[in-house]
Amino acid sequence: MNLLRPDWQDIPSTIGALSSMRTGGISLAPYDDGAGGGGLNLGTHVGDSPMAVHENRARLRTLLPAEPAWLNQVHGVTVVDAAKAVGTPAADASFTTEPGVVCVIQTADCLPVLLCDLAGQVVGAAHAGWRGLAGGILDNTIAAMRAAGAQDIAAWMGPAIGPACFEVGEEVRQAFISGSALAAQAFVPVAATPGKYKADIYQLAAQALRRVGVERISGGAYCTVAEPSRFFSYRRDKITGRMCSMIWINPE
Repeated sequence: MNLLRPDWQDIPSTIGALSSMRTGGISLAPYDDGAGGGGLNLGTHVGDSPMAVHENRARLRTLLPAEPAWLNQVHGVTVVDAAKAVGTPAADASFTTEPGVVCVIQTADCLPVLLCDLAGQVVGAAHAGWRGLAGGILDNTIAAMRAAGAQDIAAWMGPAIGPACFEVGEEVRQAFISGSALAAQAFVPVAATPGKYKADIYQLAAQALRRVGVERISGGAYCTVAEPSRFFSYRRDKITGRMCSMIWINPE
């Protein structure tokens, strides 16, 4: 099973974090590994065989201290305490101060952001698709973590659609620049198509993090669309699997 691990520095050794990739499971096409082998689809809502998803999640579970606190992601700005969540709440971010509780985000082009305070006492995970990002999902997640005691926070941006592939319309650009003029720097006009732009979601997320005082930012060097051997991509394939990015405090 191939995994990505955050390349952040100064994070306590008590923190666990990883992001799954496309390979290492048993799902068949179109949820496979892109090369005819089994895919590690972890999404139950995309049409894959429930048995395959169950086995894929079981394989992932062997790497974790507990079953992840799954969310029903709705491209919103709600943040929940993963340790207190009941069932599968409609939310796009979670945080925890409880050792052994696993915060998790599913993606297939949207940006997963993992967060940790340098004291190792609070962690969080946010689903930063463009709607949630423009609406303030990172602001809300950082605020919830600080209310729980976090101070100096580091962020890792996991695999998402890269700036060369993320073509958007004027409505997306306006959604960001209406909140911050600096966001205009993250949009490059598509010369052949008036009203279309290439958007850099990593830059937009970094701007949002810095606005709320998060300066330790790493990751952001991926493109789910352009790397079919490594990542699922909804924009590229339409019918596809989901990857997961997870973070937790190791129990003693």
